[in-house]
Amino acid sequence: MYLKEFEIRWNDLDANRHLANSSYVNYMSHTRMSALMHHGIDHNTLVNCDIGPVVFYEHIYYFKEALHGKVKVSFELAGASEDGMFFQFLHNFYNDKGDNIAACDMKGGWIDLKTRKLISLPEELLSKMHSMPKTTDFRTLEKKDMRSETVSPKPLKS
Repeated sequence: MYLKEFEIRWNDLDANRHLANSSYVNYMSHTRMSALMHHGIDHNTLVNCDIGPVVFYEHIYYFKEALHGKVKVSFELAGASEDGMFFQFLHNFYNDKGDNIAACDMKGGWIDLKTRKLISLPEELLSKMHSMPKTTDFRTLEKKDMRSETVSPKPLKS
């Protein structure tokens, strides 16, 4: 498991004086990118390959308030397609006592920044992604695993 620690700042709180939803999202994003960099997928590598990660969804579960102090955010690879095009990350949040105060299931993919289309990871990055810490229930993903069957786009009717 990859862990990153954050100090909860005043501007990370919301009107109820607990950690704001947007702060959870920012902490997870920072943790993800740190974990990728730690495993050799850094900004320069992504620039050279002209690819970037795209989030399909993040589902956050809140268990207990975070009010002040520090919070640790974990990163684990919960799933990936064989070609690396799709991924699923799991984040858990822990307070100073080690209590699990929140969790997030996140799915996404990699896009070619020129064509703006989903792409498979180049072999050099695929091996790096597969070397990341995995959940005990890690699974191989397929395209059908990436979208919710109950939610689909609905155009605005004029």
